[in-house]
Amino acid sequence: MATYVILSRMTPGAFRDPADFKRVVASVLDRIKSDCPGIVFKDSYATLGRFDYVDIIETEDTNQLEKAIMIMRALGQSETETLAATPFREFLADF
Repeated sequence: MATYVILSRMTPGAFRDPADFKRVVASVLDRIKSDCPGIVFKDSYATLGRFDYVDIIETEDTNQLEKAIMIMRALGQSETETLAATPFREFLADF
């Protein structure tokens, strides 16, 4: 499976109360699970700095990746940046 890193930043109007963030995340994950069964979340991190959180996912289906990102943007009200990622050991093996 191919690995991708999705960097996300919440938009200012995403939620009014920080407690609502759990509800937003749950609705996004539920929708991705039902609409994009080929997406596997490997890990997620809350981050400081330019992005609010980072998701590490795996999939073989770029169409489902694109759909999952649109769900994150629409339901999660976030801006995203997606990076293809290669495990460093595999990257070094090519040299």
